[in-house]
Formats: sequence, C-alpha cells, structure tokens
Amino acid sequence: MIPRIHQQGSNTLGLLHYLYGKGTHEEHIDPHLVASFDGMAPDPGRDPSVTKRDLQHLLDQPLALLAPDLRPDKHVWHCSVRAAPDDPILSDEQWGDIARRMVAATGIDPGDGAGCRWAAVRHADDHIHIIATLVREDGRRPDHHRSGKRAQAECRLIEKELGLHQVAPGDGTAAKRATSAERHKAERQGRERPAREELRETVRRAVAGATREEEFFARLAAAGLLIRKRVAPSGDLLGYKVALPDDRNGENEPVYYTGSTLAADLSLPRIRERWTLPAEAAASADGSRPEQPVLPDVTGPAFARRRATAATWQALLIIDHGDDGAAAAQIAAAGEVLDALAKTSAAHTRAELREAAFVFERASRSHVKAVRGHDRALRQAARDLVHSGPALGRGEDGATTAMLIDMAFFLAAAAANWHAKKHHSQQAAAAQQAAEHLRTAYQAAAAESMAVLHQRGQRLAPRARQRQADLLHEVLPDLAARVQAEPGWPALAATRFSRSLMPPPTPLL
Repeated sequence: MIPRIHQQGSNTLGLLHYLYGKGTHEEHIDPHLVASFDGMAPDPGRDPSVTKRDLQHLLDQPLALLAPDLRPDKHVWHCSVRAAPDDPILSDEQWGDIARRMVAATGIDPGDGAGCRWAAVRHADDHIHIIATLVREDGRRPDHHRSGKRAQAECRLIEKELGLHQVAPGDGTAAKRATSAERHKAERQGRERPAREELRETVRRAVAGATREEEFFARLAAAGLLIRKRVAPSGDLLGYKVALPDDRNGENEPVYYTGSTLAADLSLPRIRERWTLPAEAAASADGSRPEQPVLPDVTGPAFARRRATAATWQALLIIDHGDDGAAAAQIAAAGEVLDALAKTSAAHTRAELREAAFVFERASRSHVKAVRGHDRALRQAARDLVHSGPALGRGEDGATTAMLIDMAFFLAAAAANWHAKKHHSQQAAAAQQAAEHLRTAYQAAAAESMAVLHQRGQRLAPRARQRQADLLHEVLPDLAARVQAEPGWPALAATRFSRSLMPPPTPLL
C-alpha cells in the first residue's frame, strides 16, 4: 500500500472538481465519499441535491477563524493511498477506516476533537484521495511535520492487519512511479508499460557502456526517441528531455520527460559521472595498486560474453570484500551489463532478461555513493556486449551466453546480500527478484547448449571418454560413480575434453 502526500495547494474547489470528475483520461469511475471528519459531509458524487461547492464550503469553514492576513497561502492538503496490484479489492468501509487512520497518523485529525476538516473520495477500486484544510477547528495549524514518513509507517501496519502485500520500506532513492493516469493511458493505447517506464528502460539501455555524450544521444535517436536538449547561453549542454513519438497530450504534442524525472541517476550530470575517473578511483578497492587499463573493444559476441563473465566474477569479489563505495559502483554497473545483455539476447531468453534488467534497476541506487572508476571493467563489458551485438547464429552455440547469465545470477544474489546487510529492503528485494528471472533465463539458455554438449559427449572416442572418467576418479574418488550416473555426465565429459585441447587462456586483467 503506497501513500503519497501531494504538494499543498490553495484551491479546494479545483481539487474537488478533479476528484469528482472523469479524470484526465476518464479513469475515474463512480467517484464518491467513503469517509469524512464528522461522518456526515455531503457527497456530490451520489447525492444529486448537493454540489462540490457545498463540500468545499464545509471543508474551508475553519479558515474564517483566522484574519485574512493570517490564513495560509496554501491550505489544501492532499494525500492518495493506493493498494498493490495483487491486493484484493477493498470495500468502501475498509477504505473509510484506512482514511481515518491516515489522517490520525499524519496529524491532520489526531482525534483530539479539534482536528482539521477532511474528506476521503474513492473513484477507483485500488485507491482513495484524502483532501483536508490545513486549519484546525480551534484555529491552530496542524502538526503534520514528516507526514509522508508517518503515512508510510501506518501503511505498513495496515498491510499486516489486512493481509495485504507488504511493501518494503523505501529510502527515497526509487524512481518515480507511473501515475494512475499514465497507466490507464498505456492500457488504452495497448502499451505493455506506461510511457514513463518505456522511456526509463530505453534511456538505461542507451547509457549502458556509453563513453561520451555524442554516443549516448546517438543511441537515443537510434532507438526512435524524440530528444530536446537544454542549452545554456554559453552553449553548454545542461540537460535533456525525451518522448515517445506516439505518446501525445490533448493538444497532440509529444509528452516529454526530463532524465531526472525518469530516475535520479539518469539526469545528465549523473550520467556524466560514469564517464569521468576521479583521482581517488585510480587505485583498487583496497588502495594497494592502480586500476588496470581497460582492454580495447572487441567485435566477437562470444568473446565479449567471456570477457563480461570474467568482469562479473571480479565484481563479485569487490562486492564481497571491497569498501562500500566500490561495491555500490559495481552494483550500479551491473545494471548496465543486464541492460546490454537484454538488448542483445536471443528471443528465447529476451523476456526474462528484460525483466531481470527492469527490476534490478531499483537495486542499482541507494544512499551509498558509488565511487566511479571501480566500475570500469563492468562498464566496458556492457559496451562490448552492445557493440558485438547478438551472439546466437554468429558462430556461438549459446554456451557463453548461458555462462554469462549464470555469473550474472550470482552477481544479483551478491547484490541482494549486500543490500540486505545495509538494511536496504527495497533494493535487496529487487536484486533477489532479478536473480529469479536470471535463473529462468539461464535454464532456457543452457538447455540448447547442454543438448549439444550431451551429443558431443556421446560421440567421444572410447579412449577420450575413459580419460575423462579417470580424471574424475582422481579428483573426486568418492563421488565419481555418482557423477557418471547423472544424465549430464556426457556433457561434462565433452566440456572437459574440449578444454583440454584449448591453449592456456590469456589473462584479462
């Protein structure tokens, strides 16, 4: 259950017109009152004998207790409370109880008999709006300091008591959620996701592995987005806006979103941080040795995946043993690798990889500042993946893709564990959810490769097959018989045989 305290206003009647109207996109259905400060406020939604102005007069009467020069400029308090998509539909009585608890918890009407006047309007199954006048019956101002955090705490209690989806407590670093109007608009247009979320995903993919502004904006243009740049009189670029070509407002104009409104780390200044190497990041996480130079770009998709796997393995070690700034940088860069992997994935893994990247985005930000520079290897890996393109059908049997997805799974699990230790509940949950999507993607990616390896293992010459069995008995004498009885033994034997024929690998670092 998500409460949201909206910006204070000065027009009670205007807000009532919105709450009782059809909505920006006609998403308001049967608007009506579910609770009020005295339980007897007029309901212009279901009582044809009263008007919205009648309700406005009742709510604003306490303003008359104050001299005109003492009345607050912005006296309208507005709070919305939304249930989770998978929650059951609550009754009007339940929403009324929730409204009373919310105004009590936030200090709007604490139950002392002289609280503010308020009304709760329901115009959809999954949420209510509470409107209040910020002057108490005794003429004093209410104590609603930190009302947002108090509303969040009360919602956590309500979720437990009503058996609703329990939302992990946030820390203010999450990207702004799509509004109700944006979601309804997406449904009408047949979009998979609201425009805000589509744009956020597209911009994230454009950032993945990019090294300069020209490349970033070229990727945005190649993705089909409309772009507006904000330029200072000096000619310096200050920011940008993006829009989907077919997402229009009532005047048939494109609806633009600034990078910062898509996510805090997608503003131009924050994106630029990824392209700079601070002096303090020139050393490794423990400060013992300088950072290794980044190898040049590669073009082979299989090799790009192998190198990304190696970079991911090193990121795991840094998350486990490095300082907080270095670990946060690795987790943030891991999101770029997932975006790049989803962008270049084959059809049978694309959906799960895209979902993994989508949910991991929440895990990539916290109040722990990422020390850029430590993430160069992962960001280079993301760049290699993007530039090498899809692997399937280009001399790659899917094994290296499965290998990278497997390592990405462990990286997501490590990120979940790191966030959990820091008590970052939402980030830990997001990383764990991404790990589950990666697990499913790995199963799809590995199935074909395992079948090919199984066939190769069955075709091994008897001498080669015996050599692998002898090696297995030498290394794992107690488990050798059990391993050979497993269905995957031919594939394992083929893998070991293939590696025995390969020259020693060239170190990547």
